[in-house]
Amino acid sequence: MKVGFIGLGNVGAKLAGSLLRNGADITVCDLDPERLLPFRNVGTTGTMQAAEVMRTCDFIITCLPSPEASDAVMCEMLPYVTSDKIWMEMSTTDEAEVKRLGAKVIAAGGLAVDCPVSGGCHRAATGNISIFAGCDRDTFEIILPLLTKMGRRVLHTGALGSASVLKVITNYLATANLVSCTEALTVAKASGMTLATAYEAIKISSGTSFVHETESQVILNGSRDISFTMDLVAKDIGLFQKVADRADVELELNPLLISIFNDGIEKFGPRELSPNIIKRLEERTGLSILADGFPAKIEDDEPEAPGYEVKVASQ
Repeated sequence: MKVGFIGLGNVGAKLAGSLLRNGADITVCDLDPERLLPFRNVGTTGTMQAAEVMRTCDFIITCLPSPEASDAVMCEMLPYVTSDKIWMEMSTTDEAEVKRLGAKVIAAGGLAVDCPVSGGCHRAATGNISIFAGCDRDTFEIILPLLTKMGRRVLHTGALGSASVLKVITNYLATANLVSCTEALTVAKASGMTLATAYEAIKISSGTSFVHETESQVILNGSRDISFTMDLVAKDIGLFQKVADRADVELELNPLLISIFNDGIEKFGPRELSPNIIKRLEERTGLSILADGFPAKIEDDEPEAPGYEVKVASQ
């Protein structure tokens, strides 16, 4: 079966690389010809035309930066959807939008899945990332072998759109963790604590988190590089707010996070690395939140292993 992968950004290129490494027959697609070169250099077919991917492939994966980008790509591909096509949306997107586009694919005879990933670029690179999949069970059984070539843990979340809801929920939690870590480290420095000691204290305590054990390290190094930018954080927590609004849930913390990142974007620009949200506190306090001995980039030291389905307890 032929796989088409559209969108070779920070995450998409790594997921496509995992497919290639694990023996999938893939065609890659991106509007930037430079992103196609590494794949073409190893003999992989590359194209800038999404319509060609839909026309020639069986599984069509999109991993794009915004709902608007997914809509534009789908408009190009839709005339070529047939009953043997499965569209797999791996972008972080809006539940309502993936349902709208999915309905068009289904009406044309194809199948549709939303299957975003979670766990960071370093885990996408090694095939150890987690994947949520929203679709009917029969479709999930078809795509599971493909998903396990890209990710370690695969969770069937329910109907189309459910994976996108859970994805923006987890990204909201990661954002809340990031902001709380920046405040914790700044207070530690202002209180005279050694930042390396503060990092370890948090790591071995009830206050630790995935974000602390990854993003706090690149904050302290000074690189602040996790291959994610402030505009993408703003998009994600904005999508979470839409889910809450549709469910008629009045939130308190997320509107504050939106305000914090809007201020960060205004001060430092939309493409500023997201952990540099701590610069707001550094500028306000005059403190430098840096320490020796921390890496500039987070690498996944867990060896790649075969992926598997995560079972929900009630099942």
